[in-house]
Amino acid sequence: MKSGLPIGVAIGVLVGVVVGAATDNMGTWLSIGVAIGAGLGVAMQARASKGGGTDSGGDSGWTDSSDGGGDGGGD
Repeated sequence: MKSGLPIGVAIGVLVGVVVGAATDNMGTWLSIGVAIGAGLGVAMQARASKGGGTDSGGDSGWTDSSDGGGDGGGD
């Protein structure tokens, strides 16, 4: 399984450089871009390890022992 972290950081660096060049504040926006990209990469990695990243139907993956009555009880 490939890690999403390098891809996320690369996207963040790209966005940071573009915004930094536009605002003439490269250092700040490059740092912000790397931080956002790292978060994005971790999210991509977690989603990939959870089930592939595509939603196939309406099942959210949550399971419980509830009877559907809304009180949280299973009986």
